[in-house]
Amino acid sequence: MTIINVLLLVLCLSTVLFYCYGIYAAITFANHPDLIDPEFHPPVTILKPICGLDNYAYENFVSFCQQNYPEYQIIFGVCDPEDPAIEVVEKIIQQFPDVDIHLVVSDRIIGTNLKVSNLANAVAAAKHEILVIADSDIRVRTDYLQRVIQPLKDHKVGVVTCMYRSLAQGWVATLEAIATATDFHAGVLVSNQLEGTKFACGSTIVIGKQVLKAIGGFEAIADYLADDFQLGYLPGKIGYKVVLSNYVVDHVLGTTTLADAIGRQIRWARCIRVSRPWGYLGLLFTSGTVASLLFLMATKGSIAGWIGLVITWMMRLLMGWIVGVNILNDLNTKKFFWVIPLRDLIQFAIWCYGFLGSTITWRGQRLKLTKGGKLVSITTPMPNA
Repeated sequence: MTIINVLLLVLCLSTVLFYCYGIYAAITFANHPDLIDPEFHPPVTILKPICGLDNYAYENFVSFCQQNYPEYQIIFGVCDPEDPAIEVVEKIIQQFPDVDIHLVVSDRIIGTNLKVSNLANAVAAAKHEILVIADSDIRVRTDYLQRVIQPLKDHKVGVVTCMYRSLAQGWVATLEAIATATDFHAGVLVSNQLEGTKFACGSTIVIGKQVLKAIGGFEAIADYLADDFQLGYLPGKIGYKVVLSNYVVDHVLGTTTLADAIGRQIRWARCIRVSRPWGYLGLLFTSGTVASLLFLMATKGSIAGWIGLVITWMMRLLMGWIVGVNILNDLNTKKFFWVIPLRDLIQFAIWCYGFLGSTITWRGQRLKLTKGGKLVSITTPMPNA
């Protein structure tokens, strides 16, 4: 075998090991006991940053107003007084008079990330010590608060976060949902098993005011694209535990265009590359679908090449099923399981493209990513990158 063939074979073997460990991590996580203390229900404030109307915004917002929980407050934060979501929130306030709901409209900007500015403006009206932050496109069930709060019984826990499954419509959104369920969350479970959770996801971030203050408040993350990541990473750096809850929320993805979906993936790829360059490069060793195809072609369709491809794809599909279906109960993965290899090929192309350029477009803003994942506003026209 040539040196290239050997390198590709090693790459295939490394991806198979990753898939095996992903399966182990998922099974271990699933077997973790889910202990609920019905007497533990400290009052909480839910912060919902909003910007425009997401798919099914009304249904998403309402799900947070129907919690089987004794005492909680909901604060919607928005910066634009003309934002169409304001009308939806005002309607919900009228429909749920028994729920403590507030709307904070403020154009105060504390950094490049406007979502964080919304959070910083909203938290000023928070009555309770424990904050629950959830993106506007998240939908939950009535037991949500009772479940995600439980890890805080351990006073060493500073942050709790959740995985999510996507409710997708259309083939583009379905491809994106499958990648999230079978690739992203597989990485989350592997990371959680290897070293514990060192980050948070925007689907849910439970954090105390004292912990937030200890990391410098929302001002400390106001210029980062991955603000959710930082809300888990920074508390972990100063000694707090970050816990991955076994509660899975719904992410309402809805319909989307191919251009929007690819744009989102490129944005996050570039963010990971500038934030964790070695981690981004390491994603190559999880791309078994591509590695096995290259090995098959490099060996000119040899028996060894076909064996490598079959074993690699079988383990990839098995990991995808266990994580996407058994752990997340993701209907997209269950229905379109066979699409996983195609999605892997698309993801690999996006990974390659992510090495090029450092500018992104987000919420109508043209921004530049700098070292560490910070955002810098582009005030002068720049060529596409």
